[in-house]
Amino acid sequence: MSNLDWIVLFGTLISIIGYGIYKTYGPKDMYSYLSGGGELGWWTIGLSIMATQASAITFLSTPGQAYQDGMRFVQFYFGLPIAMIILSVTFIPIYYRLKVYTAYEFLESRFDLKTRTLAALLFLVQRGLAAGITIYGPAIILSTLLNWNLTFTNIFIGLVVIIYTVSGGTKAVSITQKQQMTVMMGGMILAGILVINMLPVSFNDAMHVAGKMGKLNIVNFEFDLGDRYNFWSGITGALFLFLSYFGTDQSQVQRYLNGRSLKESRMGLITNGFLKVPMQFIILFIGVMVFVFYQFYEPPIFFNKVQTEKLAQSEYKDDFEQLQSDYSATFEEKNLVLRSMIQAQKEGDEEKVNELRAEISTKQEEQEAIRSDVKELIIKNEPNAETRDTDYVFMRFVMDYLPQGVVGLLFAVIFSAAMSSTASELNALGATSTIDIYKRSINKNQNERHYTLSSKLMTAIWGVFAILFATYATLFENLIQAVNLLGSLFYGTILGIFLVGFYMKWVRGNAVFLAALVTEVVILLIHWKNRSELFGISIDIGYLWYNAIGCLLLMLLSAVFQLFSPPKAKA
Repeated sequence: MSNLDWIVLFGTLISIIGYGIYKTYGPKDMYSYLSGGGELGWWTIGLSIMATQASAITFLSTPGQAYQDGMRFVQFYFGLPIAMIILSVTFIPIYYRLKVYTAYEFLESRFDLKTRTLAALLFLVQRGLAAGITIYGPAIILSTLLNWNLTFTNIFIGLVVIIYTVSGGTKAVSITQKQQMTVMMGGMILAGILVINMLPVSFNDAMHVAGKMGKLNIVNFEFDLGDRYNFWSGITGALFLFLSYFGTDQSQVQRYLNGRSLKESRMGLITNGFLKVPMQFIILFIGVMVFVFYQFYEPPIFFNKVQTEKLAQSEYKDDFEQLQSDYSATFEEKNLVLRSMIQAQKEGDEEKVNELRAEISTKQEEQEAIRSDVKELIIKNEPNAETRDTDYVFMRFVMDYLPQGVVGLLFAVIFSAAMSSTASELNALGATSTIDIYKRSINKNQNERHYTLSSKLMTAIWGVFAILFATYATLFENLIQAVNLLGSLFYGTILGIFLVGFYMKWVRGNAVFLAALVTEVVILLIHWKNRSELFGISIDIGYLWYNAIGCLLLMLLSAVFQLFSPPKAKA
C-alpha cells in the first residue's frame, strides 16, 4: 500500500476509537456500563445492530461468495424483516417490563436457575468461539494482503477492541459502531461505483453478462432441504435463526436494551430489518460486478497472491508457468466468445446468444479445471496450505485496480467491521458472565462497583480467549458460512427455550431443561452425520434448517416431558 493508504487506514481507525473513548470517558456504575444508561436513540440502535451482525467476514466473504455463487445468498435474509416485527411485538416489551440486563434473566423468573444457566452457557460457548472467528477471519486475509504476521494481526485487532470495549462498556460499543457503519457502507458503495465505472462495457451489457453467466440468481422457489440458500430456507430456517440471534443472543439484545424507550428500541430493530436486506444486496452485487470485470480483464489464476508467489519460486515453477499460460489462452478464447455474445444480444439473436453462452460455460469449466490443477500444485508445495481463495477475491481486486487512498479506506472498512462485531460480542460475553453466572451463582453479595469491575475483567478475559482461539484456528468453508453454521448449531435450542417460556405457560423448568439437553445432542448428531446416515436414515440438510428443527423439537419435547412429569406439589 502507498503512504496515503496507510494514513487513511490508521487515521480512520484512530478517529473512530478516540471518539468512542472520549464520548464515554469517566466513572460508571453497573447500569451505565452494561446498558449504556438507556440514552440511545433509534438510529444509533439500528446502526449498532447492523454493525454487530456485519462483521469483517461480511465484507470479505460476501463479495467472494457472489463472485463464485451469484446473488442467491441474499435469500438468507428474506426472513429478517419478519423476524424484526415479531421481536418488536413480543420479545422487547417483556425485556423492558422485567428491566433485565441480559436476556437470560427472564428464564429464571419463568422457569428456574438451571434453565437460565444452561441458556447462558450455550450462549457463552457459541459466541465465545464466534468471537474468535470474527477476529481470525479478517486477520488471516489482512495478514496475507498486508504481509503482516498472522499472530500479530490477531493480537492487534483483539487488543484494540479490548481497550475501548473495557474502557467504555456498552455505550462505547454503540457509539463507535455508528461511525464504523458509516465508514463500512460508504467505502463499499464507493468501491461499487468505481468497479462499474471501470467496466469496458455499458452497465446494461454488464447486467446481461452477469445474467447469462448465472450470477443474478436472486430467488429460487424450488424446495430442497439440502440447498443452503433458497426462498424457503430463507423465509423459514433463517427466520428461526434471526429470531434466536436478535431475540436471545445477548450481543444483539444488549444493543436495543439501552434505548431511551420501548418505542426507540422497536424502531431500531425495524430499521435494521428493512436496511439489512438492501445492504446485503449491495455487497453481493458488488461481488457480481467484480466477476463481470474479470470477464474482460484476466483474473488471477489464484487470488491468494502469496501462494502463487511461493509456487513461482518452488520446484513446481515450470508446471505453474505452463498452467498460467494455458489459463491465459483459455481466458482470451472465452473473452472473444463473450464479446460475440454481447453483440448477438444487441442484435436480438437469442438462438445465437444461447449457443455462445454454452460455449462460454465450457471455457469457464476449462478455467476452473486449470485452477484445480494449480491448487493441487499448491498442496504439493505446501501440504497445509489453504486452497479456498474466494475470501481473497474482493480485496485482491481492490489492491490491484483501485486508486490510492481508496485502498486504505477499504482496508479501514474491513478493520472497522472486525472491531464492531467483536466489540459487541466481548461486551455481551462480559455482561452474561457477570450477571448470569458470577453475580447469580458464585458471588452474590458484592456492591455495584465490584460487579462493574468484574464485567470489565470478564470482557478482557473473553477478549484474550478470542485472540487465543483465533491464533490457533483453521479455516473451514467460506468464512461467512462458518459463522452462520456455528450459530445454527445452538440457536434453535436457545430460541426454543424462550418460545416455551413465552407461549407454553403450562411447561415448567425441569421439562424444558431436559428437552434442551436432548435437543442439543440431536442437533449435534445431525450435523455430525449430515450428508451420510444416522440410524439407517439418509440425512442431507442445509444447516439453516438446524434452527427450525432445534426450536420445534425442543418445544415438542418440552410438552411431552411435562405431560409425563409428576404433578407439582401444593404449597
